[in-house]
Amino acid sequence: MHLLITGGAGFIGSNFIHYTLRHRPECRITVLDAMTYAGNKASLAPAGDRIELVVGRIEDANLVDRLVQACDIVVHFAAESHNDNSIANPLPFVTTNVVGTFTLLEAARRHGRRFHHVSTDEVFGDLELDDPEKFRETTPYNPSSPYSATKAGSDLLVKAWVRTFGLNATISNCSNNYGPYQHIEKFIPRQITNVLSGLRPKLYGAGANVRDWIHVDDHNSAVWAILDRARPGSYYMIGADGEQNNKAVIELILELMGKPRDWYDHVNDRPGHDLRYAIDSAKIRSELGWTPRYTTFHDGLAATIAWYRDHADWWQPLKKAVEARYAKQGQ
Repeated sequence: MHLLITGGAGFIGSNFIHYTLRHRPECRITVLDAMTYAGNKASLAPAGDRIELVVGRIEDANLVDRLVQACDIVVHFAAESHNDNSIANPLPFVTTNVVGTFTLLEAARRHGRRFHHVSTDEVFGDLELDDPEKFRETTPYNPSSPYSATKAGSDLLVKAWVRTFGLNATISNCSNNYGPYQHIEKFIPRQITNVLSGLRPKLYGAGANVRDWIHVDDHNSAVWAILDRARPGSYYMIGADGEQNNKAVIELILELMGKPRDWYDHVNDRPGHDLRYAIDSAKIRSELGWTPRYTTFHDGLAATIAWYRDHADWWQPLKKAVEARYAKQGQ
């Protein structure tokens, strides 16, 4: 089986590659990645020569056509994904997330290739903090940021290509991922690397905002369950029942790293900061038999902290620039 993995030098994509090489060593892998600031060749280094890396953009129709024609399955991770960046400059999000996905879909349609689209729970907007509801496959889309709006647009393109053109495609909408190789601009690795650098963690506002956390390996095992067993045109919510508010996350990080639970600073909240995400993953569990390995957030977070502690050579070159950018934003 020959996989084309878009965005494979990014956080979830690189972990998908390592997961695949561990569990599906017979697979041939080609990676297409634009190598923006979010892509890191060092994240692919453990794969060695077992993969082919092609540097290019998913909006490049000629390149995409050639690569899709040569593969069996497209697994589409590539996206501009950082909410703060989408607020500062939405255009790259429209170009990559919408135009890029369209370009890939057209190539998959021309060549009759299986297509899996990796998306986010943020396309559904947010829930009230005291709302008992969770996002399900039937939840209406209600994006609230330029990032989530462009991901919602890409989801709808996939659904349209399934219905109109009969494309053999599936979609997964996942809750917030954490784990190895995540860019340190993101919430959890930023706080971990702050502590490792002797800096106090930073909490947006009061920290009441809730996210439903899942370890990246559990996300990727769910993607493989979809590739193996899902019907064409299906879509699934992927979550591990990991709801935590941001304040509790920072305090658990500090506890696990031997610091006082109140050793952090409050900073300016993000504009339009979504209140709560929560995933109901009953469908993928019942239909495909998937279950997460990390059944507690505590265990997954402890493993993640250990990875960043052991891989300072991966994140330290990025740290100064990331913190300088946040400082300009008062965060």
